[in-house]
Amino acid sequence: MQPSKKDYLTHLNERQRFAVTQTEGPMLILAGAGSGKTRTITYKIAHLIEQGVCRADQVLAVTFTNKAAEEMRTRVEELLRHLSTSPLVCTFHSFSVRVLRRYADLIGYRTDFSICDRDDQKRVIKAVYEELQFRDSHLPMRKARAAISRAKSNNWAPQEYRDKSSDLAREEISLIYTAYERFLFRSNAMDFDDLILLTVRLLKKNHEVRQKYGESYSYVLIDEYQDTNRPQYDLIKNLTAVHQNITAVGDEDQSIYGFRGSDIGNILRFEADFPGATIVKLEQNYRSSQNILDAASGLVSNNLNRKGKVLWTDQQAGQPIDLFAAPDAKTEATYVSKKICEHLQKGEKGLAVLYRTNFQSRQFEEAFRRFEIPYKLIGGISFYQRKEVKDALAYLRVALNPNDNVSFLRIMNRPPRGIGKVTEDRLHGKARDENTTLWEALRKGIEENTFPARTHLVLERFFRLICECQDFLELPLYLSLEKILEASGYISALRSEDSEEAHNRTLNLEELIVLAKENAEQGYTFQEFLDHAALRSEADDYDESAAVSLMTLHNAKGLEFPIVFLVGCEEGLFPHSRAVAENDLEEERRLCYVGLTRAQKKIYLTYSRLRRFFGREGEEMNLPSRFLQEIPEHLMRVSSGPFPVREFVQPSANLGGYPQRQHRTGRGFVKTHDSVESVQGFLSKLSQKKSRFISGARIVHEKFGYGRILRVQDTGDDLKLTVQFPGLGIKRLLQSYAKLKLV
Repeated sequence: MQPSKKDYLTHLNERQRFAVTQTEGPMLILAGAGSGKTRTITYKIAHLIEQGVCRADQVLAVTFTNKAAEEMRTRVEELLRHLSTSPLVCTFHSFSVRVLRRYADLIGYRTDFSICDRDDQKRVIKAVYEELQFRDSHLPMRKARAAISRAKSNNWAPQEYRDKSSDLAREEISLIYTAYERFLFRSNAMDFDDLILLTVRLLKKNHEVRQKYGESYSYVLIDEYQDTNRPQYDLIKNLTAVHQNITAVGDEDQSIYGFRGSDIGNILRFEADFPGATIVKLEQNYRSSQNILDAASGLVSNNLNRKGKVLWTDQQAGQPIDLFAAPDAKTEATYVSKKICEHLQKGEKGLAVLYRTNFQSRQFEEAFRRFEIPYKLIGGISFYQRKEVKDALAYLRVALNPNDNVSFLRIMNRPPRGIGKVTEDRLHGKARDENTTLWEALRKGIEENTFPARTHLVLERFFRLICECQDFLELPLYLSLEKILEASGYISALRSEDSEEAHNRTLNLEELIVLAKENAEQGYTFQEFLDHAALRSEADDYDESAAVSLMTLHNAKGLEFPIVFLVGCEEGLFPHSRAVAENDLEEERRLCYVGLTRAQKKIYLTYSRLRRFFGREGEEMNLPSRFLQEIPEHLMRVSSGPFPVREFVQPSANLGGYPQRQHRTGRGFVKTHDSVESVQGFLSKLSQKKSRFISGARIVHEKFGYGRILRVQDTGDDLKLTVQFPGLGIKRLLQSYAKLKLV
């Protein structure tokens, strides 16, 4: 139950109360994990309005996910039930869409622009490759797409990317980037990065619009400030230039999205960007036991790029952290399954298995199915990303904006209507020659009868279909969508398949129509319905009721669980082999910190001595992660393993009960009951093999020169390094004799 408007300040601790009641000027709230940042930011919004500092419509609160925005919005509305107007609480992207829907014409776009998701981007990149006659084998499309996104995160135009990037393929990527932008502009379409970039361009270019928004929102609150990239930072600076009333809430120790372009420097230099800023540290933790906090703090204290906080709680010290050393990945998954069964037996739910990369989920999914453990995989295909749903929405987008080349290409032959690649290429060629959109090329070609007879026939039918779909827009949203799906033949094509998969796809489309009806009842326009669908993210699909959740560490950000299994703690996997530079290692360490601080009561850490990687023959011997050595050793206890892989025994019906037989130890053979080794002895063994020489690292050898490590193998007494030296080939060296230095 939320407190009444009269006593809400009594529900805050001293530092939270100070942060809430200081209303004027810039403020940075350094909110440690589990320190009540959402409560603090929502109470500050309520305080601004309740005390008459400003009206509700003068407050703008921005965060990163729809789920976080909805939670914040709900809390504020419960605190201020007497208000008829609510403050604007939204994501960066939805705010940008809000601005561009009104003023996109000032920067050359129409206000009915379409929004491209990742799947649409792939389609555009593919079309660009065909136009430029580039081959995926020469320059992978996924690399070009990632490079374009990085360029936009740095606010680089194609020419700037070519001049500033260190990528060897920067010339080709610059050409692809230029053609990609041209394709989107002709389609009156924007990708996710464009939404913020173009909003910033608009605000910088048009003083009146910038002044309008600066005065309209006299108090701006930013959540998760450590995750902002350059365009988001520029957006914030433009919005607060008039008044400087910005409250930024964040934690530099949870900055984990550098690979997406987020800049930890934004939070580290806040005082320089906003002179006279007040800094408030929220260090009291309401989530985790003190042992968990001490472990996380001990780990992250090894980072240099941080402001520093000391997390504490008035809870008890709690349970020690269990560290399990598995002989191989299958044993690791089986151990985790056994422990989960024990917790489920006790009626405990809300467990999470967190891993560094998606491929790790397979072993756990297989083990969970064997043990009949109910689980939910986070990061799978969400409702809005399902093929049939995206196809249906593409039809609706083309009806609203037939010049949307991206959606046009998606539906042109879905369901199949005889428009093959030859016809598609012919239409593309006409559009390029006449510098127009595919729709205009289609319309003109039909009017002038320039296509061959058969091609003309199928294209004319498609043309008439789109015109018919446009007529349906006069109907209510859900009826329009239903009529479009019927007229297109999409529903009838699925029904004619008469398969379980086709039936499930049909049910998804029926669910989409129900959703459209609900949106229409809430007053959504066609465009708002499409925007809502386009801006959904993986984090919005998290199900809090799941008994066990499987997800990457990045997807776990912002969540909490009673019990956490942090698996795969191995050098080259976590930290990742690509994390060679010190800044990259610091981000990996912050990612580990995030994983630890998701736990409320209990943490299990595991690593596998042997693991099979895609594209490599056999299994590789792994070193334990350096992060295990950075957690204070008195907080951990070590388990040597529960049972052998080769003599796997199914659990009994009561989800537990393993026979207490003894087996000889060795590779793949360990005791069938838990045995605990002294942490001091175990960690001393780890420290003897501690090495910064990991897969992917660049090194220099006094004789062979510069090289890159391809593989690290633990031979027991030493590390065998497989190194590639340009011009000399591959050498296999022992670490203790090679005298290598990291570059």
